Amino acid sequence: MKRITIRELHDRTGLHVRRAGKSPIQVTDRGKLVAVLTGPAVAPAKRRKRTLLPEYAALLEASPRGDVLADLAAVRGGR
Repeated sequence: MKRITIRELHDRTGLHVRRAGKSPIQVTDRGKLVAVLTGPAVAPAKRRKRTLLPEYAALLEASPRGDVLADLAAVRGGR
């Protein structure tokens, strides 16, 4: 695993980010490890499950389903 300093990362960010896609790169600050750059395959993004707050769900249930264009016109007012 390659090791670079923060200064080297600042100087040539694009190069190091592209290289990190091939093999991880350790980033140090004054000799202390502060980060590891890796490709997306190593740490896949997690999808968060969206939750609907009970109060909002109640508002949705209470509101009548009507004409969307009429609602939009009401919100816009005279604009």
